Amino acid sequence: MEAGTKRATIYFDSALHQALRMKSAETSRSVSELVNNAVRETLAEDAEDFAAFEERANEPLIGYEDILKRLKKDGRI
Repeated sequence: MEAGTKRATIYFDSALHQALRMKSAETSRSVSELVNNAVRETLAEDAEDFAAFEERANEPLIGYEDILKRLKKDGRI
């Protein structure tokens, strides 16, 4: 185990666990490495989403009806 790592118990659906074990064997990477990378990627995507929300926080709100009117006017619906 690498320094700075923590141990955790995770319960997977049996089919998901089997898929992880097969991917692990095919890629010569541990299940832990696969899970760590997947979690890291998901958290990075979340961070990007939060940053986008913050960038747009000061934009004016547009009501649903107004959006529909714009889309109709532009011929999109």
